Amino acid sequence: MEIRRPRLPGTRAGRRRLVQGVMAGCVLALLPATWLYVSTADRLRGTADVPRTDVAVVFGAGLWGGEPSPYLAHRLDAAVRLYRAGRVKVVLVTGDNSRKDYDEPDAMRAYLTRRGVPGSRVVSDYAGFDTWDSCVRAKKIFGVDRAVLISQGFHIRRAVALCEAAGIDSYGVGVDAKHDVTWYYGGTREIFAAGKAALDAVFEPDPRFLGPKEQGVERALASGR
Repeated sequence: MEIRRPRLPGTRAGRRRLVQGVMAGCVLALLPATWLYVSTADRLRGTADVPRTDVAVVFGAGLWGGEPSPYLAHRLDAAVRLYRAGRVKVVLVTGDNSRKDYDEPDAMRAYLTRRGVPGSRVVSDYAGFDTWDSCVRAKKIFGVDRAVLISQGFHIRRAVALCEAAGIDSYGVGVDAKHDVTWYYGGTREIFAAGKAALDAVFEPDPRFLGPKEQGVERALASGR
């Protein structure tokens, strides 16, 4: 079967319309990413100057052999620093536990407790299947109204924008990461994920799993009073 190659318009006006269409498509594709940058411009901080807040939220980033991946470990290390500095009181770890043999929240909890964060100060969300789900569940299920969010720099703006859309007053800490293949993949992925984030913020869909309210954060905060 002969495959026909697409033909460029034969007229100058046709070629001009083609170029204009391509440019318009590029602009539309970049609008969600621009929204993320503009809407979170004053919400990013470092571990040393982030506002003191009751709750830190750490988003899952994969496991290697049952242990946090290097990227996830960097996020958890930042949470440890914030807890030791007294800038947060409770750490909410949110990740994927959709299979019996894959449990991000428990691996995150174990990592934190081995580094001195009391188990009573770590709360687990086992249904944080994506960023929007984690933000909505933090608000609706765990009652979080204000939080410090911890993730890599390429993801933190989307996390802040979505948690703000979910009703959480949020500040983001973007941890450093080696610029390896994973980093470049994550940065590229964020360009496309920004579109879904914009749709989530506008239409506010229910998470994949919502469930009943939990008192874990409230109990954790009360345990230190």
